[in-house]
Amino acid sequence: MIKFLLLIVIGVVAWWIFRDYQRSLSGKAPPPPRARAAEDMVKCAQCGVNLPRSEAIYSGGEFYCTPEHQQLGKK
Repeated sequence: MIKFLLLIVIGVVAWWIFRDYQRSLSGKAPPPPRARAAEDMVKCAQCGVNLPRSEAIYSGGEFYCTPEHQQLGKK
């Protein structure tokens, strides 16, 4: 029984080494994990807080962080 288990372990290790060797020959490395793209930061025209462009309110050529600052306008 021990010989049979040893034979299975040797087979699995040989298959694993063969598979890694095949991957190295193909020249294709696994793709790197995708990084999130950096987003532009904008400054609130009223208070000067920096925030991502997607969260900002654009009005009258200026960016604002909240609707209240949009109503107050540029400082």
